[in-house]
Amino acid sequence: MNSPDVIIGGAGIIGVSIALELHRRGARVMLLDRGEPGCEASSAAAGMLSAADPETPAKLRALVRESASLFPEFVRQIEEKSALKTDFRRRGTIALEQHLPAPPEYRQLSTDALRELEPSLENVGCTAFVVEEDSVDPALLMRAALRAAENLGIELRSNSEVREMRSREAQVEVITADERFLAKAAVNCQGAWSGVPVRPRKGQMLYLQPERSGILEHVVRAPDAYIVPRSTGKILVGATVEDTGFEKSVQPETIRALHQAACKYLPRLASAQISASWAGLRPGSPDDLPLLGRTEQPGVFIASGHFRNGILLAPVTALIMADLIAGKTPAIDISSFSPARFVNTIAGPA
Repeated sequence: MNSPDVIIGGAGIIGVSIALELHRRGARVMLLDRGEPGCEASSAAAGMLSAADPETPAKLRALVRESASLFPEFVRQIEEKSALKTDFRRRGTIALEQHLPAPPEYRQLSTDALRELEPSLENVGCTAFVVEEDSVDPALLMRAALRAAENLGIELRSNSEVREMRSREAQVEVITADERFLAKAAVNCQGAWSGVPVRPRKGQMLYLQPERSGILEHVVRAPDAYIVPRSTGKILVGATVEDTGFEKSVQPETIRALHQAACKYLPRLASAQISASWAGLRPGSPDDLPLLGRTEQPGVFIASGHFRNGILLAPVTALIMADLIAGKTPAIDISSFSPARFVNTIAGPA
């Protein structure tokens, strides 16, 4: 029987980031994924690292800011260990707001200043602000993180759905459809499939290919869409938030509506072709806060429910979970994210 130190169920960005941090600290780690690693919410995300988004729940803001500060080094290490690029961009965000006052991190732009920064952008009755925020291409980040894990010798098994994680004497037993494993600890990072109270929150989005590159440099966060440029010239537009269970179909009318919303702010996108559209299932929780910590099963942990901030929160989540597994108190207060707040509803991996 294979017996690593830690088994992680779920090889999205949260699971792989925790595995990389545990490996750095000397642990033997195994990653098990229900399908192909990194092919669910992580690679389907937009990649906005929105540390100052006013829609972020108040209890989450300190964690978000801490993780954003960690992100440059997080990316540097992944790119170094994988020899792959992630399209990490530090151009900033232009936030178009209808409601004031704005967060303190926002710097208001005059009409002339907005034109200077983004000549093609229309504020459409909103007040424009510039914010120091970064972005990354989640698909490239996920590919690089998986390659880094592979290069470091971290064991990764695809098509190995975790059915149960349970304490067994002084160890944890992890059961899949075909095998069982023993470890000192296990972490449920299965995203939307983590089990109650985590539930899927569907998001549809698309890529546009403008006729000319360079029409947008900043991420744009507007009331009814966000617009994220990539260094390739592609522009991502998103996204919906839908409660449709594990259904991932893409509705053409929804994609058209998102395209039209983007054109309102960036009219030059009207002639851009839709090069791809897709839907991802974000792992949501009843209070829109993640679950980070120990479960009622000794040795079993959970890191899930990151909702719209999974990419951004990966670096800080990795540090927190590695500390908890080692029996240390994390440097940042995580009491608001304790799984115990849902103790009567947690069911384990779905």
